[in-house]
Amino acid sequence: MALKCGIVGLPNVGKSTLFNALTNAKALAANYPFATKEPNVGIITVPDDRLTKLSELVNPQKVQPTTVEIVDIAGLIKGASQGEGLGNQFLANIREVDAIVHVVRCFDDDNVVHVDGRVDPVGDKEVIDTELQLKDLETLEKRLEKLRKQAKTNDKAAVHAVEFAEGLKAHIEGGNPARTFPAEENDLPMLREFFFLTAKPVLYACNVDEAAVIDGNAYSKQFEAAVANEGAQVVLISASIEADIAELETYEERMEFLSDMGLKEPGVNKVIHACYRLLNLITYFTAGEKEVRAWTIIEGTKAPGAAGVIHSDFERGFIRAEVIKYNDYVEHGSESACRDVGKLSVEGKEYVVTDGDVMHFRHNV
Repeated sequence: MALKCGIVGLPNVGKSTLFNALTNAKALAANYPFATKEPNVGIITVPDDRLTKLSELVNPQKVQPTTVEIVDIAGLIKGASQGEGLGNQFLANIREVDAIVHVVRCFDDDNVVHVDGRVDPVGDKEVIDTELQLKDLETLEKRLEKLRKQAKTNDKAAVHAVEFAEGLKAHIEGGNPARTFPAEENDLPMLREFFFLTAKPVLYACNVDEAAVIDGNAYSKQFEAAVANEGAQVVLISASIEADIAELETYEERMEFLSDMGLKEPGVNKVIHACYRLLNLITYFTAGEKEVRAWTIIEGTKAPGAAGVIHSDFERGFIRAEVIKYNDYVEHGSESACRDVGKLSVEGKEYVVTDGDVMHFRHNV
């Protein structure tokens, strides 16, 4: 399962600098609006120490981590929902991503001009929220016109759909994103059908100066308080630190740099792991002499569905899954050793895969 995250934010908040650091790509990071005119796309590997440990134990011919696609989307300005600036392009690009990484500026720097001439992360967020909400309301109003016509026939489903849509409209008009609308379980499919921009899960990345990357600053703390009722995740990153890390050649150099900064991991790791949590994703592994590989699935996926991520034939012809828990694999050192001590279990179609499972699938196709 390929995860696609879109980096969004107002111009000059550090989006493209962060994108370059994440991907080592050379997207233009100029000090003026709309430096990113086309969405730059980069593929980055998902950091996972478990994959490294398994590869050390198995010594395979190939190691294949799972990946995340990062899209650096053109900066948005007030009026984007009406086509101002690059608004139409921004809104079209954002529809295509699974999760949004919303970068907000939480640093002072007179050399980097803010599009509105001030540093106000809460205000920046509200500008983008408003534009996305206006676009969603436009989408919803068009849908409501059709639903109201259908409801005139007294069709119960159509009448309920109108009631649902009108409640949703009031919710968004109140300045709330669609993702916080308290929909009943049986109404969730209808909510998903609208493909709202504000329904997408959001990770807020507070771009702070180097001195504030551990504990934050007044800007980031103000921002965290403002979004506390959204249930959203907030991470602290320093795009300038990430850019410095990206320039280092070796893993050892990067870890030494992080240690000197008092950090345990790069900001990219925090961003990716937070996106996984947002989308309820987990990782399982396959391990053999030819390849040790990480696979991404939705939490709660059963064994046949997990097999289908490798190949549809594996799901269609699923017979059973042989499963070793990651900790058991590391403790005993190999698949054969785990088998010998009874730490390899044979699971059927109802087995729910857990994060870190090392799996081998048997199929008849």
